[in-house]
Amino acid sequence: MTVSYSIIIPAFNEGRRLGSTLDQVIAFIAQQQWRAELIVVNDGSTDNTAELVRQYSQRNPLIRLVENPGNRGKGFSVRNGMLNAHGDVLLFTDADLSSPIAEAPKLFDAIEAGADIAIGSRWLDPSLQTHRQSVLRQALGRGYNLLMRAILGLNFKDTQCGFKAFSRNAAKLIFPAQHIEHWGFDSELLFLARRFGLKVKEIPVRWGHDAGTRIHPFRDGVQMFVEMLTIRWIDLRGEYRVAARQAAKLSS
Repeated sequence: MTVSYSIIIPAFNEGRRLGSTLDQVIAFIAQQQWRAELIVVNDGSTDNTAELVRQYSQRNPLIRLVENPGNRGKGFSVRNGMLNAHGDVLLFTDADLSSPIAEAPKLFDAIEAGADIAIGSRWLDPSLQTHRQSVLRQALGRGYNLLMRAILGLNFKDTQCGFKAFSRNAAKLIFPAQHIEHWGFDSELLFLARRFGLKVKEIPVRWGHDAGTRIHPFRDGVQMFVEMLTIRWIDLRGEYRVAARQAAKLSS
């Protein structure tokens, strides 16, 4: 069966809530009558995440488990899922479904209309937020966004929402060139999109903050800032330009 949509969920020790997430995604796929696959990327979990996905995949052939070589980070997990996906449009979403899977058609419609990449945004229409972050997290997020605009020149309201869709061609160009394996990978994907001349559409989506998030506002914030500088350094060394030239040759 050909696959129109690949839905990728990176997962690290998500056994407690992953069953509910899989149930919701499977039900929505059936409701929409999509030709779809659901890929869970296990990032070296030490709980029952992998076994849970195996049990689901035995009952539903649309579900696949992809294993990372140990705990490598969300960025590595998303790349691993994308490079193992078969769909014409590839979406990654967080295991907590902070953006409900029912928002996916908004991104798919944007790609159908000509965008190469469609990214969910929490801040284009803040009224869609069902549960906001704390004031501290909001302030740190705004600060990160300002630094990203200054250092990487990315003029998006929200780069960090874990709800992004890619045409197959865009995914084939971007993910082999990705370096960042942890929380700062979203910015690198968008930086690469600009380097490759791809069209990115930012889409307002419903979103609710999950109190169980694993991102620590200070520790991980510092790491994300370092990764932002790493992206700029990789670019200054010319590695992204080389990747863009190679991609242009392959597509010509």
